[in-house]
Amino acid sequence: MSERPANRLADETSAYLRQHMHNPVDWHPWGREALERARAEDKPLLVSIGYSACHWCHVMEHESFEDDETAALMNRLFVCIKVDREERPDVDQIYMDTVTGLTGHGGWPLTVFCMPDGRPFYGGTYYPKEPRQGMPSFRQVLMGIDQAYRERRGEVTRSADQITEALGRRRDDSAESEPGAHTLAQAGTRLLQRADPRHGGFGGAPKFPTPTSLDALLAAVDVLPERKAREALDHVVLTCREMSRGGLFDHLGGGFHRYTVDAHWCVPHFEKMLYDEGQLLRTYAEAWRRSGEEDDDLLWPIRETVAFLSREMRAEDGGWFASQDADSEGEEGLFYVWTPESIEAELGPERGAAFCQTYSVTERGNFENGTTVLYDGARAPRAELAEERDVLFRARAARIAPGTDRKRVVSWNALTISGLAHAGSLLGEGAWIAEAARAADFLLAQMRDEQGRLLRVYDGGRAHVGAFLDDHATLLEACLDLHRAGAGDRFWSAAAAVADAVVARFFDEEEGDLYLTPSDGEPLVQRPRSDHDGATPHSTGVAVHALLRAAALAGSATWRSVAERTLTSHAFALERAPEAFPTLARAARLLEHGTSVAVVVGDPSAVETRALAARARSVLGPADAVLVCAPGTPAPERIDPTWLTGREPQDGRPTAYVCRGADCSLPITEPEALAPLGPGAATLET
Repeated sequence: MSERPANRLADETSAYLRQHMHNPVDWHPWGREALERARAEDKPLLVSIGYSACHWCHVMEHESFEDDETAALMNRLFVCIKVDREERPDVDQIYMDTVTGLTGHGGWPLTVFCMPDGRPFYGGTYYPKEPRQGMPSFRQVLMGIDQAYRERRGEVTRSADQITEALGRRRDDSAESEPGAHTLAQAGTRLLQRADPRHGGFGGAPKFPTPTSLDALLAAVDVLPERKAREALDHVVLTCREMSRGGLFDHLGGGFHRYTVDAHWCVPHFEKMLYDEGQLLRTYAEAWRRSGEEDDDLLWPIRETVAFLSREMRAEDGGWFASQDADSEGEEGLFYVWTPESIEAELGPERGAAFCQTYSVTERGNFENGTTVLYDGARAPRAELAEERDVLFRARAARIAPGTDRKRVVSWNALTISGLAHAGSLLGEGAWIAEAARAADFLLAQMRDEQGRLLRVYDGGRAHVGAFLDDHATLLEACLDLHRAGAGDRFWSAAAAVADAVVARFFDEEEGDLYLTPSDGEPLVQRPRSDHDGATPHSTGVAVHALLRAAALAGSATWRSVAERTLTSHAFALERAPEAFPTLARAARLLEHGTSVAVVVGDPSAVETRALAARARSVLGPADAVLVCAPGTPAPERIDPTWLTGREPQDGRPTAYVCRGADCSLPITEPEALAPLGPGAATLET
């Protein structure tokens, strides 16, 4: 317990904001009160943005925000606002775009200086307490900004005007062609040009998992020439193998860290983010499906990550927590690293030596102070040394663990629901699908305001902050994935309602585009659009992809039109750099190719019906649908009834039809005969 008095942030639900509640800085949360005070006192705003698991955010807090002299300077010259980027991606997007435009790079902590009305005029990321490596000290920056604001107000105001105008500007260049399958093929080709053929992934250090790019390569297998398609699949499999054998993966507790500081997946930044786990579950499962469903090196990371989520990230009242910190006891990675002596103390000399050899633990170490991040250089079958890993896991549990940010974020939970639903349906793990369904039920029931609108964050027993496009889009996709996995028609009903909300509240008819914030959301200095794919998927790309999937099942011209118009609005960006928008590129291919629907007619509880449905979920792509209906029953509400027209059991046996558009396969009663509808398939015109 700190001896310092608590500031305003003590009343916030955000774990990140509460981490700063004993700072001597007079912090405000983002809101009207701070802006009104800045106007009344004619002070600029200092907006500091970060998140709970951010290592350098902790560093800047310790160096500057906990320092009395620095805090006094901040309080005298500015109205200081602390923002959790995970709660307020809209505010973060505006100011990240500002800093990226000003400096050419961004990151967290994000430090932005604004006019009292919130218009930004200067910013950066981390500033050290003392000048070093060409960077000014934080206090030097504070005094320089104050002097400019007082003595060169006109110049500062013009800068704020220009930045704000630039934030709202959009290129209106025309593309030479409409987006389509060729867009995904080009994205795949360009991603392969940046691929690291030795270690997997893309580029050099630092190296991120980038599941959105891996998913685009997996989807591009269907549109690339055969040799390139093989190269794309092989690269994804290589990347998955290398990531899970390296230090990016927690070999004792399961789950993936955020990224590694090197190019060969060895030393991570140790925070674990829910969105990484959820996305990588889907990527590994789809890589396993695409590569023949035989590679155990793609399965054990899924199973161990699911175990980690269930053990450490699942909230008793619903959903999954947001993240685990990189630091414990004030030191990054301390919880995770080992020495030969600490391993021998738990395993004994002989077993300890074998473990150290397998997991690259040496006296010199590969991390700080002679410690080692476990790195599986031996690449032996996973079953080997399983008992030793369990012993070390139990020993590690006695250490002081990193903190857990216990908030639930809709979009991150939705990504995890999708990952569990896809992996569970492919691996026949009904318990995973059930767990995903429980999380979705929690989001759909508890994350609502009084008007029934979706909220973004649940923490401290209450939901708050209006949901953004990424929340709606990923939840729409998650509900479609649960329905595809057989979790129940209620998830189709939920998907339809979310699709309606996306169109009604986020699509701008005049612009022909989707915004990150809803039309009835909080007014900001600029209404932000979603950024390109990064740690999380491009929310516009997810929304377009999901709307196309939903439109195919519902026969909705409205949903399809919104998706088409949005893609057209992004056609130039996709034509210029499709690899920067891999999720939108997947959506472009789906628009051209269409969604396949496997219609299985039979008693849903019958073994034969379940076998046909399981086969359909295995052979069809993750964007395709599986519709299971008892004979003689109508289609679920808002599903296009023509999907069931003429679909009857053959000889009283459960029967499947694989359809795309107006074409359907001949009736199928044997699971082995069920295959995607292709150019060589026998079809019935409907």
